Amino acid sequence: MKLILVGHGRMGKMIEELLAPREDVELLGVVAPGLFENPADVPGKPDALIDFSYPGNLEYTLLHATQTGAAAVIGTTGLSAAQVERIRAASEHIPVVYDANFSLGVAVLRKTLRQAGPLLLRCGFDAEIVETHHNRKADAPSGTAKALLKAIDPEDAYAHVYGREGLPGARGKEIGVHAVRGGTVAGEHRALFFGEDETLEFRHSAASRRIFAAGAVLALDFAVGHAPGLYSVDDVLGLNEI
Repeated sequence: MKLILVGHGRMGKMIEELLAPREDVELLGVVAPGLFENPADVPGKPDALIDFSYPGNLEYTLLHATQTGAAAVIGTTGLSAAQVERIRAASEHIPVVYDANFSLGVAVLRKTLRQAGPLLLRCGFDAEIVETHHNRKADAPSGTAKALLKAIDPEDAYAHVYGREGLPGARGKEIGVHAVRGGTVAGEHRALFFGEDETLEFRHSAASRRIFAAGAVLALDFAVGHAPGLYSVDDVLGLNEI
């Protein structure tokens, strides 16, 4: 498997570290400042590209993947609606695994909330999402928080309130989403449901970014050789079949 790695920050380096012992993977090159500027500059025809960088690289990644017929694993967050649509368009020609969070535990949490969230809302529970990340995270709320919100409220039937201040008054038909930033927290997500005299909390905490890198490697193995289409970690784990 010939691979191009786009992005060489903490996530990119960890993915490279996990792939290094594998004799069936050849890293053709890394796209990052001081290395290759563009995937198209990397010599050799790739079987896959993994992009955990920043939104500005997305178009180059998708263009090179579609031109070479390579699979793409996209874990970049903070993408615009137009960029997500660009991913969908590319997936008509190549296999793409795109997800806001490559943690296997988060995938199971999302699956659980798709079942429990709407039920609890119908029973009159109030829902809130709180996410915590390190002090260098660029976007807020996190892509994972948005994915959990979509799982709880798939039809966008509730107003989405991103933090509160002033005199908001009694809550209406809404779901609050709150972002906390500090230190070196790899990531924590909590979905809370408040009912009459009872509270349910669903929580996932990441002790290390290694869990995201491990999920990306699983997604890589899944994507290469698959038919064109847009896949998520749910597909990688077979959760859509449960």
